[in-house]
Amino acid sequence: MTDKIRRFLEERRPQTPCLVVDLDVVAENYNALAAALPHADIFYAVKANPAKEILALLMGLGARFDAASIYEVEHCLDIGATPDLIGFGNTVKKARDIAQAYEYGVRLFAFDSRAELNKLAVEAPGAKVFCRIFMDGLGSDWPLSRKFGCDADMAADLLVEAAACGLDPVGVSFHVGSQQRDVAQYDVAIGQAAKIFSDLGARGIKLEMMNIGGGFPARYRNEIEPLETYGEAIRASVVRHFGNRPPRLVAEPGRSIAGDAGLLQTEVVLVAEKSRGPEKRWVFLDVGKFGGLPETHEEAIQYRITTPHDGGPEGPVVLAGPTCDEVDVLYDKAGYTLPLALAAGDLIEILSTGAYTATYASVGFNGFPPLSEYYI
Repeated sequence: MTDKIRRFLEERRPQTPCLVVDLDVVAENYNALAAALPHADIFYAVKANPAKEILALLMGLGARFDAASIYEVEHCLDIGATPDLIGFGNTVKKARDIAQAYEYGVRLFAFDSRAELNKLAVEAPGAKVFCRIFMDGLGSDWPLSRKFGCDADMAADLLVEAAACGLDPVGVSFHVGSQQRDVAQYDVAIGQAAKIFSDLGARGIKLEMMNIGGGFPARYRNEIEPLETYGEAIRASVVRHFGNRPPRLVAEPGRSIAGDAGLLQTEVVLVAEKSRGPEKRWVFLDVGKFGGLPETHEEAIQYRITTPHDGGPEGPVVLAGPTCDEVDVLYDKAGYTLPLALAAGDLIEILSTGAYTATYASVGFNGFPPLSEYYI
């Protein structure tokens, strides 16, 4: 918790659950990544947190934007971003959304299948396109390995087809998995991308851009390496695989920019002993999976938690949300312990929740309103 957030909570006493984001930390995180990857164009992943305050701040710092929908494209345009600062990075797009983005002036699009390539050829003639390759997500807490990306050999063929149908094939992208804690995974992906560059060069097509995606972590329960370590590993890998002819680098961070800048304050609704199974108290909060914490699915993302009773005796707990849904359990097997003095009415903080929370919150499930947001 930053001093600025602490003062805000003490002075404003907002209703819970609420998300409070310190914009100074957003700026610090962006500048740290820019320093770690000095030759990369940084496209902020809008889906992580699309608050206009964050987008405007990052644009002023020199960021570009990775949009996952036509609505995010429009959101970026609304805060003053020019179309050349926006990439349409989702590989699954409606034809009419491609056409609309193209009409707005967006000229950079992702794809990972022939069907998507065909849509781009019709709706975005002459646009710059890049093909996303499959990565297995090993080492990441939130893998992105099932839905996106094609085999490297297929990517090479599709990029050749892109040129044949009037598009401008500019490069390759990959994503090593969100909250990636194994920096070596970038080398695996960069090696695959380099082979595609070589293959395409032999076929007479010179690629120019390698999009290394995101994966840069926020600070949750597990230890992470500093951003400098990621930057050093990526820079060394580029030299290893491309020598003295490196491609233009693009990075698409989201979690590492906004995650640690935010804090979610929630109220304890009930502390209950169920007298079944292991002796764990059930701690019910006024926020759960449907209120902005779906990344606790299968206990994948494990947030740090602070309480007003920290430092006293603790015991094991099951943490759950407030809704009448069986899946609205945050943590059961992850080994969380909380102070024995914790009681209904206590306000606790869930840390590093600035990314992938507010935009995940449902509207109206069980009648609960979406998560309140404050940007300071």
